[in-house]
Amino acid sequence: MLYSMAPMEGITGSVFRRAHAEVFGAMGRYYTPFVSPLPKVGGHFVGRNKRELDPAANAGLDVVPQLLGNDADRVVWAAGLLAQMGYKEVNLNLGCPSGAVVAKGKGAGMLRDPHALEAFLQDVCERSPLPVSVKTRIGIADDSEFDELLDVYSHCPLAELIVHPRVQKDLYRGAPRQARYGEALEQAPFPVAYNGDIRCAADAESLTKKYPRTRHIMLGRGLLANPALARELAGGPALTMAELRRFHDALYDAYTEQMGGNAVARMKEWWGYAEGCFADPKAVHRALRKARRADEYEAAVEKVFSL
Repeated sequence: MLYSMAPMEGITGSVFRRAHAEVFGAMGRYYTPFVSPLPKVGGHFVGRNKRELDPAANAGLDVVPQLLGNDADRVVWAAGLLAQMGYKEVNLNLGCPSGAVVAKGKGAGMLRDPHALEAFLQDVCERSPLPVSVKTRIGIADDSEFDELLDVYSHCPLAELIVHPRVQKDLYRGAPRQARYGEALEQAPFPVAYNGDIRCAADAESLTKKYPRTRHIMLGRGLLANPALARELAGGPALTMAELRRFHDALYDAYTEQMGGNAVARMKEWWGYAEGCFADPKAVHRALRKARRADEYEAAVEKVFSL
């Protein structure tokens, strides 16, 4: 079974990936948070995107860059730049449910027009120097939309289809419609992966019992809440508090080196998930919520790990 790290904007960047691999061992695959805006044809990656995609920042890890865009020329150009940097695959984000992204016809917004989507994918797949995979939702408002979308995907030479079986309107609410993933697994002429609400071994066991052909599970919020989740799913030991502290310290030190005082705000984003590792998550939240300066944060963390 392949366990991969989901692309989560603002959290699972190169700093997070390296700290996680250092403490828990490298996962089978990592997907970058979506890269946007894409460079214009003839241009280059700049700023944060340049740092995130620097091959040195991802050395030793199997990393697949994810692109967010609806301009085939710019997507193909970006794929060419990534090929020159040594990447072996590019992933297209057709699932981001953010209203601002969808309003621009990107992310899950591309699912509104299946005919235009097919033309876009056929064009990109034909011209891309790298194999193209897709991460998708199953529609905008109703999962019945996935019938046509799956037909579109099946007509395209994708390297893989990663299915998050919610519609855009769901955001992250409600139970994933796993039956739709099962249909893709049976019908698609290429590999299909699952993403959505795998938080413990029982969740993974339930999924694979219902869909025994599953070979790739992408872990997102469950992995942030339990950084040892992939190891546990593979039959390894459970997370320990000593490991969690080691991971926290590695992550905090790396963020501090990269962004100085802004590291506190970035760490608090992670704590929104990781507080669930503790017997009293509310106490963890109360201890950390007012910390703004580094010294306040560090004192709060000492208190948390002594709870």
